[in-house]
Amino acid sequence: MRQRAERPDKQFRKIERDDMRITSPAFRDDERIPRRYSRDGGDKNPPLRIEDVPANASSLALIVDDPDAPRGTFTHWILFNLNPRTTEIPEGHVPANARQGLNDWNQTEYGGPQPPSGEHRYFFRLYALDITLDVPSGAARQEIEAAMEGHVLDTAELMGRYPAAAHAGAAAR
Repeated sequence: MRQRAERPDKQFRKIERDDMRITSPAFRDDERIPRRYSRDGGDKNPPLRIEDVPANASSLALIVDDPDAPRGTFTHWILFNLNPRTTEIPEGHVPANARQGLNDWNQTEYGGPQPPSGEHRYFFRLYALDITLDVPSGAARQEIEAAMEGHVLDTAELMGRYPAAAHAGAAAR
């Protein structure tokens, strides 16, 4: 794992509205993420559904992170330049033509939950943008967020929970 600077979650000022939604058929907001989507399980991204993207969006970006990590927010997945007409991200797949940024596992792919202790929260934040980001695949989160600044039309959020392996039990399967 690469060293991360402790940082608060980036808050973007929205240009437009507040209608967009992100959900998952695998878990509801504020519920446990099934084990199969963790590093303890299959380490596949969960299926996600996207609704009510602004008609004038040029692209979408998704950032998945854990603000409860011991050394500051831990980034698990970054997708950007998704087609704004994307309505679902299938389990274990990246939509065609989407790019992936570098996560805090130092990989350009989904890295599921694996908290060292206790139960952590995992935020799936979706951004509708009025531009396509001009950053390469493998870009760091800070570079992607800097490119997004001033271009966020709408945001949506889904939060799941996942306990440390010793506490996972039947509820997280």
